[in-house]
Amino acid sequence: MSEPKKKIEDALHQFADGNLAKNAKNLFDVLGYRSKRTMQLEPNTYDGFLSVFELEGDERFNPKRALVEEWESIDLLFQLREEEIKDNTNLEFDFGSGGIDEARMESYLFFAIELSGDHYTRTQLSQITREMNKPFDMPAVILFQHGTSLTFAVIDRRLNKDDESKDVLLKATLIKDINVDDPHPAHILILIDLSITKLHEKYRFRNFEQLHEAWKKTLDTSELNKRFYKELADWYFWAVNEVTFPDGAEKDKEIRNATSVIRLITRLIFVWFIKEKGLVPDALFTEAKIREILVNTDPQESTYYKAILQNLFFATLNQEMNTPEKPQRRKFRGEGRQHYNITSSTAINAILSILMKP
Repeated sequence: MSEPKKKIEDALHQFADGNLAKNAKNLFDVLGYRSKRTMQLEPNTYDGFLSVFELEGDERFNPKRALVEEWESIDLLFQLREEEIKDNTNLEFDFGSGGIDEARMESYLFFAIELSGDHYTRTQLSQITREMNKPFDMPAVILFQHGTSLTFAVIDRRLNKDDESKDVLLKATLIKDINVDDPHPAHILILIDLSITKLHEKYRFRNFEQLHEAWKKTLDTSELNKRFYKELADWYFWAVNEVTFPDGAEKDKEIRNATSVIRLITRLIFVWFIKEKGLVPDALFTEAKIREILVNTDPQESTYYKAILQNLFFATLNQEMNTPEKPQRRKFRGEGRQHYNITSSTAINAILSILMKP
């Protein structure tokens, strides 16, 4: 495991316990964003936030839309200003001390908000992010904690064409539902890409505006999609030269491999899509859980495909919906026959219980 990946994972694990502000500062520190320019909210609740920033009666901020009744806490972590962005690859920060400079539009305010619920929609979190940005002249970056998940939220802004002293809020971008116990590899990669050193290596920013553009490009959905499809294409071209399929009806090896790999990819994407919708449990794609179920997890073997994926593709998803007369989706392809190196009938039942779990 690379050192940046390990540090980010360790920082995320710390959110399972302890003080949110401390954990949030530690995560941003790992990513290279640190400052002593901060302000303590007393108390660190909505009332404290309202009082410190004198937002009572401010029409720009809508408490209802910001879901303030669900704020367990809010902390202002620090302010990041343009002069503290160093124009070198090491980017060692020495921010000095002092309070918040509210006159500095070219800066970021980093907040951490703990919410009382476990799950929030993208719309709800975007809505809070938008309300949090309305009272400030500089962008407010929000790290939400809800249950065992984190969501990192930023919002794009542009100058008002009619009044250049004001900004217009555009789209909020979220890195949503980062699991602090078992973070998804894709979330880790995005956080690595957002680190100050990675951004500088790629974009060579010189000032706040260029840093903001680098953030936008890194979090842009179309750019993330491009990277995904490039990586998928790279894997496809590697796989077609490495795999072996029985000749079956297609004798031409190149056509057979290409067709079979494409079919596998489309099936996997579909299964992953319904997994993300909560219709297939995460446990079937968790290495630690799979090691408990399968006898052999050697990547050179096909045990995982036969025991898990094949059963998902055919015995479960390629069947009629369950009825009392035809309970097809309750049967794995290993039942009553070869069990594909699964430890025992108990393990078969373990897989079935995972699949059938509401």
